[in-house]
Amino acid sequence: MENILENLKLKLQDALKSKEIIVDDVSFEEKDKYKFLTVTLDKIGGIDLDTIVDATKDVNTIVDEANIPIDNYILDVVSKERG
Repeated sequence: MENILENLKLKLQDALKSKEIIVDDVSFEEKDKYKFLTVTLDKIGGIDLDTIVDATKDVNTIVDEANIPIDNYILDVVSKERG
């Protein structure tokens, strides 16, 4: 699974580079009965909600093309926490 996530992260980085978006992390986690594929994004100076929404369209396309061998997961695209 680690190789799949690392390859996905590289593909996402390439796709989002032109928008100056940084792919901070790609992780998979099971919580209770749910499975989450989480993509954490960042941008120099911070990333706003409109940028996250726009980037999610690209992320969704790339994740679909990756054919991740996990059934029934939730794609969660989030911003890196500041603090």
